[in-house]
Amino acid sequence: MPSANNPRYWFPAKRYGWGWGIPNCWQGWVVFIGYFVLMALAALMYLPQQRTGAFLGATAVLTVALVAVCWVKGEPPEWRWGDKG
Repeated sequence: MPSANNPRYWFPAKRYGWGWGIPNCWQGWVVFIGYFVLMALAALMYLPQQRTGAFLGATAVLTVALVAVCWVKGEPPEWRWGDKG
């Protein structure tokens, strides 16, 4: 049973559009911040101006991993047009 400390979804659906909004629990924030830290490390390791292909590859892998976590631990994505009621 979900509780305030252990919600069912780490990433709630956006109110408008398709996809997920900002995290609503600490687990989601760890994933979210970890993504940006790893992106910064990739930018330092694979300087985009010098190793563009390696940087784009790292960006693609990290982004696919983030979307996979959001897909598994977030609300089911669908188009939303604001409040339903």
